[in-house]
This record gives sequence, structure tokens and C-alpha cells, in this order.
Amino acid sequence: MISDHQLHVHVTNDPVYSENGMTIYMHPGGPCWIIDPGLPPQAEEIMAHVQKESLDVQAIMLTHAHADHIAGIDAVRETLGPLPVFLAKEEWAALSDPMENLSGLMDAGFVTRVEDPKDLPPGSTFDLDGIEWLMLDTAGHSPGGRTFYSRALNIAIVGDALFAGSIGRVDFPHSDGAKLMANIHEHLMSLPDETRVLSGHGPETTIGRERTTNPYILHGL
Repeated sequence: MISDHQLHVHVTNDPVYSENGMTIYMHPGGPCWIIDPGLPPQAEEIMAHVQKESLDVQAIMLTHAHADHIAGIDAVRETLGPLPVFLAKEEWAALSDPMENLSGLMDAGFVTRVEDPKDLPPGSTFDLDGIEWLMLDTAGHSPGGRTFYSRALNIAIVGDALFAGSIGRVDFPHSDGAKLMANIHEHLMSLPDETRVLSGHGPETTIGRERTTNPYILHGL
């Protein structure tokens, strides 16, 4: 677990894709968000941590809806109750369509039981324990990719839009490489250099590091 300016980020990884499922909160016993709960055993590990820290789960927040980022939703809700699930409306279909969430391409046929997702419009803000988070449009890897950005905490949770030394894949159905690059440059590279970047896979990085070393930022696709 890492912390910065009192923000706690508990990260779990699945054994297949090493997807970073996160639980974020300002202090033990306080409200939290569960972000991108993925394949087993992530849901179980997340719920164990929630119980250990006596957290009050406010919502499941999704950066996007590829299967490795949503596979743990039902297990979490079965245990913790009908938590609201926030996801850009452009990807609501992926919650119930295996081809949209890509699991159908691998003969997995995975869907969730979420019937009432809530939108994450670009530019909207959400409050977690007194901290404002701004929803940034980082679509391109997927149709409605979102980054959760806190100016106060200097942190951007970017999903699969940007990685340390790389960017999200754009060879999937509904991916758009030009849109992803435009959104990265407009909405991420405009952030302060010291902004911590927490990605959906791999280690954390900073905007400044990616601005000066990431080959896709420097040279494009």
C-alpha cells in the first residue's frame, strides 16, 4: 500500500493480466471508492481490506469496462450490497455484452449483473471524503475511458490510457488511436509534471517522466 497526502491506495493484482484493482480512501474507517475490481482473487482481497480498515464503500468507479477491470463487480456487490457503479455511458453495453467487454473474443463470455450504471461525464466532479475528483476524457483505448484526477492530491488514476513508458492498446474493437493520443496530450500532458500517474497495469509513474521519456508521447503511434 502506498500513501500520499493522507490518500491511501490499496492495490490488488489478478494473476492473469496483473490488472491494478484499487481501493482509495483518506483514512481508515472513512469513505472509500473501489476502482476497477478485476479477476479473482481481487474481489476477495478488496473486501478483506475494506473489512480490515473498517471502510465505508461509497461506490465502484470504473475507468473503463474491459473484462479485466469489471470481473469482480458482482462478487463485491454480493457481499457489500447494491453499491452504485459509475462508468461512462459510452461503455454501459460492455457490462452485459461479452463482445463489448472483449471477453467474447477469448470465448469467456463474461457479463455482470449491473442493471443501473451511472454516468461519468467529462468535466464532472465527485467528492470523496472532502476531496474533489475531476473526470477527464481519456477515451481511445476504449470508447469511454476516464481518468480520475485530484488536483489537491496531485494524482491521476488513468486506467489503461497511459502506462509507464507506453499507452493503452488501440487494436481492439472500438479503439481509436488518434482519439487516445489527442486525449492524452490535451487532458493528461496538460497536468503538472509532478502529478502521480496510477495506471491500470504496471508501476506508477509521473506526468513529467512520461512527457520526457515515453516514446508514444514523444513520437506518436
